[in-house]
Amino acid sequence: MKQKNINRRSFVKNATIGTGVLLTTPFSLEAMANNSNSKKLKLAVVGCGGRGTGAAVQALRADKDVELVAMADAFGDKVESSLKYISEELDGEIKINVKQKNRFSGFNAYQKAIDLADVVILATPPGFRPQHFEYAVNNDKHVFMEKPLATDSYGVRRVLKAAKLADEKKLNVVVGLQRRYEKKYLALYDRIQKGHVGKIVSGQVYWNGAGVWVRKRESGQTEMAYQMRNWYYFNWICGDHIVEQHIHNIDVANWFIGEYPKSASGMGGREVRKGIDHGQIFDHHYVEFSYPGGAVISSQCRHQPGTDRNVSEVFQGTKSNIYTKAKSKIVDHNGNDLFIYDGKGDKSPYQIEHDELFKSIRNGGVINNAEYGAKTTLTAIMGRMATYTGKEITWEQALNSNHILVPDDLDWDSNPPVIPDENGKYPVPIPGVTKII
Repeated sequence: MKQKNINRRSFVKNATIGTGVLLTTPFSLEAMANNSNSKKLKLAVVGCGGRGTGAAVQALRADKDVELVAMADAFGDKVESSLKYISEELDGEIKINVKQKNRFSGFNAYQKAIDLADVVILATPPGFRPQHFEYAVNNDKHVFMEKPLATDSYGVRRVLKAAKLADEKKLNVVVGLQRRYEKKYLALYDRIQKGHVGKIVSGQVYWNGAGVWVRKRESGQTEMAYQMRNWYYFNWICGDHIVEQHIHNIDVANWFIGEYPKSASGMGGREVRKGIDHGQIFDHHYVEFSYPGGAVISSQCRHQPGTDRNVSEVFQGTKSNIYTKAKSKIVDHNGNDLFIYDGKGDKSPYQIEHDELFKSIRNGGVINNAEYGAKTTLTAIMGRMATYTGKEITWEQALNSNHILVPDDLDWDSNPPVIPDENGKYPVPIPGVTKII
């Protein structure tokens, strides 16, 4: 935990959530003046779990004149534990000024924190990302937001709309699909652009492993509080692990191919993850994504203890093939290495994301990753739709789906969007039976 570059999952057991509102406020001319060369930038964190905590440390290290001034989370204990960790990690550096009155909790806590900042970190679980992003853009804030950007198609459409407004306001938006900032991936992408690989015609992308934490129900806990604490296992908050984790590998495919898929078909289910605290999500997905240019990508993600771990990508081109596991390399069709990149000594891409964000803010530049972040989120959602239904799902069907998972008006007195039956079990998708429109 004392590593200077915090892994995305090293503190994830503390991840929590909040909620948001629609875009309503017009933007100010002041937001158009994006250059902040000498200004002390005020930072707020919304979502004080593992990724929010790690991102806060990275943001504070990215610029010498950034000050953490506000924090928000659905749960007050998460705010305090995150602040304690950040303070210890930075070892007393004068960048933390989160007064007690600026430590917010509850469903509307995000608004209060965002209002106090110039730059905001949005790191709650993804079900609430669209509302938070809308509010931040509406109020002229630069944004770092974690992937994925939504759990349903409606949320994706909201993010795409807010992304256009961010462009108009010349706001900087960085999305935590950090492979796009990682030197080894950039080196491979450069060679793809220079024609070393030829046309990518197929590929395989993987996020296979044992799975993540489980938080059991506590005595006296309300259904809403339980689901928010155990958020990974509920689709309205998490989106299933094909969306929440495997999005990284799917994004590499979209990026390297230079297109988004036209359709998806696949299969999935629950073989080992069937416990009462495992909510609704599958423990394995297999999807074939078909792209307009003819490429077909096979996508695997698995959460099953005792199985092989593989988080990587492989692509076959007309001239050569790409491998990203361990050392990234390009290999010809006879098995000869044409290019090897081992990445030793490279700066963490998690840190680079924040370095580039603050550099752009200081220099009056504009980075906006929100569109590709939203479209890759939709790609993963389309894959989930295919595995849940057992049907081929087109891009248009996915984008225009009216299936809404996350209501806007949730509070602590609300029933969650999904509730258990009399045996404590939640409805699980059944291919061939489940219908998503």
